[in-house]
Amino acid sequence: MTGTWAAGVVPRLVRTYDAARDPERAVHAAAYMRDQFAFLGFPAATQRALARSMLAGVPKPGEDDLRDVALACWELPEREYQYFACDLLRTHVKVPGPDFLAVARTLITTKSWWDTVDALAARVVGPLVRRHPTLTTTMDQWLEDDNLWIIRTAILHQLHYGAETDRDRLFGYCTRQAAHPDFFVRKAIGWALRQYARTDPNAVRSYLATHRSELSPLSVREAAKHLSGEDQFPRSATTVSSPSTLAALVRPKR
Repeated sequence: MTGTWAAGVVPRLVRTYDAARDPERAVHAAAYMRDQFAFLGFPAATQRALARSMLAGVPKPGEDDLRDVALACWELPEREYQYFACDLLRTHVKVPGPDFLAVARTLITTKSWWDTVDALAARVVGPLVRRHPTLTTTMDQWLEDDNLWIIRTAILHQLHYGAETDRDRLFGYCTRQAAHPDFFVRKAIGWALRQYARTDPNAVRSYLATHRSELSPLSVREAAKHLSGEDQFPRSATTVSSPSTLAALVRPKR
């Protein structure tokens, strides 16, 4: 049963977003995502502005409210509703407790693609595990899951931990899934290592030197992309953007 908060927000969201449809742009957005999802078609700036306007004056949600809205948005056909849910969860990520990880898993394994999975991995699951360290055991289990998106999430969940990254766990995850045949898992390994190299480039360099033969060429190439003898990294190194930014169709494929 949907709670009062969601019962007020979701219909209002649908009315607001539906009025801003751009059918021509929606065709291009769907093509960019390999026609896996329908789109409303408005750009990221419009999406953010509509969301702010729609939520103005609405009380802050509780954990049940976040769950209800996220699940309701996942039931709607157009992808922008899932982006809204990801943004909402990111904004209020300190609200839910450890049990919310089950909700995150449902979202990750439903209508799965890199756009929502990556946002949930780094901006929802990651903070949940950080606040509730007992959930690291679940991440260990997720790494061995049959679902490639759950594996990808486990690899990426520490993406923004910086100096607080559990280096042994990160490297261990990369090694354990080094031979995985799927592009998205191999790419995640390289991305996670590349991001951690911003914090400890020597550790990543040493890891690559030791495990290069086990890792796929894709993982190695991605991990070493910004490594140099001087350990210089561009300030614009990859981070996970808000899912609404994806509506601008400028974010590269992971």
